[in-house]
Amino acid sequence: MLDFIFNRKARSSPASEQFTVGLRQIPLVMVRHPRARRYLLRLRSDGTARVTIPRGGSIGAAREFVQRNVRWLEQQFQRWEARPHKSADWRVGTEILFRGELTRIEAGDAGRIYFGGVILNVADANADLRPLLERQLRQLAARELPPRLLELATRHGLTVRRVTVRSQRTRWGSCSRRGTISLNWRLIQTPAFVQDYIHLHELAHLIEMNHSEKFWRQVERLCPDYLAAERWLKQHRNLLP
Repeated sequence: MLDFIFNRKARSSPASEQFTVGLRQIPLVMVRHPRARRYLLRLRSDGTARVTIPRGGSIGAAREFVQRNVRWLEQQFQRWEARPHKSADWRVGTEILFRGELTRIEAGDAGRIYFGGVILNVADANADLRPLLERQLRQLAARELPPRLLELATRHGLTVRRVTVRSQRTRWGSCSRRGTISLNWRLIQTPAFVQDYIHLHELAHLIEMNHSEKFWRQVERLCPDYLAAERWLKQHRNLLP
């Protein structure tokens, strides 16, 4: 499941230990989540594994759950190791995702750079351009994402109290019980159909504040091709910050 499946952070401190996968020792973080209904396992972007313990669950049962899924975890770790190296810097010539397309940062004249039809003035085109470009992307996201979400909410007869654009590191969006929806600015790097899926995913939480079968039926009703959007996110996760 994607990182945005949780709408609230776990309330208890995580417990850590080492878990053997093949010949490797992988750090395993166990986190209790009061709203989780089942054990969940995922490999995080830093190479550590996380298992979510539902209310009433135990650490012992979490270990057994990880053991039953060790083959899946090893496959995920192999993919993680094989992912292409991604430079932390963005410089002229770097390709970044913008609206779902790989876009090269190009140098212009008179201290300008170009990417995806956007023109920016820079003091030094040879410096790391990432802070400047991320600010620009975040501004675009703040300008474009909330109106689209509200448009979809109106279309489906749903009321949103507030929309914010934030810099979440592990979630694409979240929805509070009060009707506030937060969106990750990095959605501006994804194609429109993926953005709409995240919008509709969070809007579905206004109907079902969980990830039950009822919730996923609402997602499918609001966004019939949501599986295509999930596939795109999984296929491009190594290219997103």
